[in-house]
Amino acid sequence: MDVVSFRLPKKMKEDMKKVDINWSEEIRKFIERTVRAYKKGQSIKKIDSLLKILPEANKGTASKYVREDRDGN
Repeated sequence: MDVVSFRLPKKMKEDMKKVDINWSEEIRKFIERTVRAYKKGQSIKKIDSLLKILPEANKGTASKYVREDRDGN
């Protein structure tokens, strides 16, 4: 694992010591959630841009395919 450090106000560090929490684990989880949310957002943007370049389907296409599938069984 790599080490990441950052600065906090002295008062905040003192307050953190009073709370019985594994701060390293909490910060790690926060970063993982934030990165995961960012990646999801990027994926959605990419999918949206790909959908915009696809041609539109003719009206009734979806129901036609559903009907064909239903009748085929």
